[in-house]
Amino acid sequence: TSTNALMEQLHLKYQQRPWSETLKLVHFCMDKPLQRSVSNAPDSPLLSCMEKIQRALNAKSLFSVMNRLESLSKQKGLNAHVSPSGTACYITSNMFYIEVQLEKDGKVMDVKLAHLGEAPVVKLIFSPLFLFGRMKNYDAFGKILEDLSNMYQIPGNSEMKAKGYFALQALEKDLYSMSLLDRTPDVNRVTEVLHGKVGHLVPRTGGIPMNIEFYISPYQILEELNPGSQVCGTKTVVTVEGTDTLHKLPLSPLFVDSQAGEEGHLAFLPLTDELSMDLPAVFVLKFHQPIPMSSSSIEEIQRLTGIHDLNINKKKNHLVSGIQITGLKLAPLYELIVQSTLKEKRSEVLSTHKSCFFVSLPDCPKHCYFINKGSEKSDLAGALVSKIPFSHPKCVPGVIEILRHQVAYNSLISSCVSEKHINEDDSELLYFEVVPHKNTSFSVFFLHPVKENLACVIIDVITSREVQCRLHLNPQDPTLNSSDDFITRAVKRCMSVPVVMRAIFRNAAKVKADS
Repeated sequence: TSTNALMEQLHLKYQQRPWSETLKLVHFCMDKPLQRSVSNAPDSPLLSCMEKIQRALNAKSLFSVMNRLESLSKQKGLNAHVSPSGTACYITSNMFYIEVQLEKDGKVMDVKLAHLGEAPVVKLIFSPLFLFGRMKNYDAFGKILEDLSNMYQIPGNSEMKAKGYFALQALEKDLYSMSLLDRTPDVNRVTEVLHGKVGHLVPRTGGIPMNIEFYISPYQILEELNPGSQVCGTKTVVTVEGTDTLHKLPLSPLFVDSQAGEEGHLAFLPLTDELSMDLPAVFVLKFHQPIPMSSSSIEEIQRLTGIHDLNINKKKNHLVSGIQITGLKLAPLYELIVQSTLKEKRSEVLSTHKSCFFVSLPDCPKHCYFINKGSEKSDLAGALVSKIPFSHPKCVPGVIEILRHQVAYNSLISSCVSEKHINEDDSELLYFEVVPHKNTSFSVFFLHPVKENLACVIIDVITSREVQCRLHLNPQDPTLNSSDDFITRAVKRCMSVPVVMRAIFRNAAKVKADS
């Protein structure tokens, strides 16, 4: 039977029936349990169509808002029930429930969340404006339902899942206590991000996980000075995930006093059987976008956390992860940085084979950067890391410092990457080659502005806050009027290779003009 004939039959069948009966039929079909998920059921289009309709409709009335909440809950694998009065929707699982109270016109009055064994907390998830504001942000609501469900994705019964939640609570309390150590009344967010022991920490609010902002670039800081601008640096989310193996996790806060240890080191209570429990779970720092990390940085994190599920097998040239931190192959680190940068810029040219990029700056000839990606050998190799597992709160400050160091290094390399890999005009060009060295240092080669010999700037990123630069010239070539100290200060101020090279060439132009 053709599609047109089938549609004609459906029209004839239902044209005499009222909408109320059709709606009952649709609800009956939606409540009917599926044998498999919708995504894998091409022959079951009803739920998919209903979801599209719900997305397109602007739910305003009490009835339509209730329908939207029920539909969204079922999509996320949760149960939904409407109160006898018809003005409250309960979204439930075995471990938590959410109560959404509405007025008769569909506006939200209260949102309550209660975890197993806890009293409900009012308006802890979102404000009504966030949930059902002018844009009806159901996608954000659905994401938080997912985060709440994922918090309990731990093998075992309800008691075991509850223990995992208690462990996460204990970790969050320790991290919050650590975040207060260096905080003063006048401290700003940027200082916390760059210097705080655990960065700038935002506690978990209902279904929104705790997050830590640990790095922000100088240009992002400048952008934030614009009125009404809120720039977000690099963040990680703190959560707990189920594993196939047992890990000893604390069920009570362990942090004691920053001065209790030697030389002011952080001090923690011993991880005794009374304060901990072996659980099929592990704490995780998750990233919104995978971070390119060198093999040496990954190994350093392994030693710090004591969890060796993430192994770098250099013979087989891939990462093996028992808890799936990443299953990607080892690749040249610079190739990963280029790929990640282009993806962040939403570039259509995502080919990692591109190594020539054109960068335009004001008051300066266009720069052309050749990025020598090196090979998969030793420290020049890396991997995209999407999450980092750990089992003790004492690991977090050290891991944050390693992440800051890596992201600072990545930002310098990525400053040479642009979406333009073809010179679109015949303008003057300055050529540079970026070459990786061991650890977190690299060289930028270029032609001397006056002579035809090569010159070189070596940039060594010692930590996220400490950089050393050295300019190397042919002994017979004239000076460029840029001391090592000048170049170091320029790099720290902007963390941009093109901007630093522009400054060097400007100083060289002054010398040339004077001579």
